[in-house]
Amino acid sequence: MNLQLHEGVSSLAAESWAALSQPGELFVSHIWLSILEESGCVGTHCGWQALPLTLQQNDALQGVVPVYLKSHSRGEYVFDWAWAEAYQQAGLDYFPKLIVASPFTPVSGRRLLAAIEQQPALIAGLQQLVQENNLSSAHVLFPTEDEMTVLQAAGWLPRHGVQFHWRNHGFADFAAFLASLSGDKRKKIRQERRKVDAAGVTVRTMVGHEISDEQWQFFNRCYQQTYVEHRSTPYLNLAFFRLLGQRLAQHCVLFIAYRGGEPIAASLCLRDGDTLFGRYWGSLQSIPCLHFELCYYQGLEYAINAGLRNFEGGAQGEHKQARGFEPMLTYSAHYIVNARFRNVLAHWLEHERRHIASYIEQLRAHSAYQPTAIPAPTIPSPQAR
Repeated sequence: MNLQLHEGVSSLAAESWAALSQPGELFVSHIWLSILEESGCVGTHCGWQALPLTLQQNDALQGVVPVYLKSHSRGEYVFDWAWAEAYQQAGLDYFPKLIVASPFTPVSGRRLLAAIEQQPALIAGLQQLVQENNLSSAHVLFPTEDEMTVLQAAGWLPRHGVQFHWRNHGFADFAAFLASLSGDKRKKIRQERRKVDAAGVTVRTMVGHEISDEQWQFFNRCYQQTYVEHRSTPYLNLAFFRLLGQRLAQHCVLFIAYRGGEPIAASLCLRDGDTLFGRYWGSLQSIPCLHFELCYYQGLEYAINAGLRNFEGGAQGEHKQARGFEPMLTYSAHYIVNARFRNVLAHWLEHERRHIASYIEQLRAHSAYQPTAIPAPTIPSPQAR
């Protein structure tokens, strides 16, 4: 077995990477990660240096991990700002650190692309990289439950988070979905959709190659506007969206809102397998409830009509529960070199896991659905991790 670090995802053969992939792994696919590199959205210049780690045997690729050397914590969606501040106060360097993730993408899935028996070798390789290069830590973001088991067995600290996902319970149409909700939630959604309609807004759905370059340019304007309004710097650019439309068109679902015949807002979802992922949005006009319409209700209608099983609306957002999304656990694993900080963080993370377990229990007690409308979701016990 031979572990090797590479300069960029694009330096590896797409076919060999794809041979290790499974269906529904768009966001850790060679093509997705290569588009991020080629468009300049990741790279040394922006603090996301791609250094994929491979495991080879007899020149055959046995495993690969999307590793990034980070000089900051932006774009990760597992927040460790307080950890970095504590290191600084102690006179220690928290950055650079290693991240195993799909950049800017809080979607759970495999991160150790290898057979289960090969994963310990990859984990050992990550630890070796941290130690030999005097880094503070390594972090695997949004892995699967099975990967968490292997990572914890290697001594990595477990962390839990919460996202809100929608599940399709065989709804025939949007009206059937509404009928499954409690009366107040159903009424609220209808009111919100009527406000958008009363404002003279219509929405057009485009899929794949139906999306023109002009529409990609418009969507990019909307996406950039979202960051302007939040006084932040966007992670993606027009080059990324154009390449996405050219190379991964079959995954793209774009909703554009029009008013008076002119486009005013847009949201982009990615379809992969039986799941729709809500990813990016923006609006050039301020219209009440337009965000809910474009980011939730249009996606829900599309998912129901397409027979999809799931709709993931992105990170965070407790307000999603009132719109039919349910709380789900997410995971991350953390390898901390400094023994003192590792012990402190272990106790802190244990407390956080108990808090999240209580939080999920409270959320489930206030479901948007009628008590007998759908089965209760199966959520693993946080104490088990």
